[in-house]
Amino acid sequence: MGDFDGLDLQAVEDQLDEEAGEDSDGGPNRVILGVLDGSTDPEEWVSVVGAGNVLVLNVEGDLNKLASEFARDIKDDGGSLTHFRGFLVVTPAGVDIDVDRLRE
Repeated sequence: MGDFDGLDLQAVEDQLDEEAGEDSDGGPNRVILGVLDGSTDPEEWVSVVGAGNVLVLNVEGDLNKLASEFARDIKDDGGSLTHFRGFLVVTPAGVDIDVDRLRE
């Protein structure tokens, strides 16, 4: 145990706590609710998801037209998009959307 004498475990733990749950902008990863109606710049949606956040967007209009402006960028970055009951759920890379319970 002599190897740990100079190690400040509390400082390491505090650092881990600060870093856990933070996106690349230093803020917490969040689930962001919004409206997909064409009024938001598609690049904003890409940026929000690229920062590690999940979007739940109420679709007001033609989903294919509205999402086509950012869906390819999200998918190219490893993210996922799923339409569910009038909402578009958009997740970043590494966050899968589990739809198994919808098939039961």
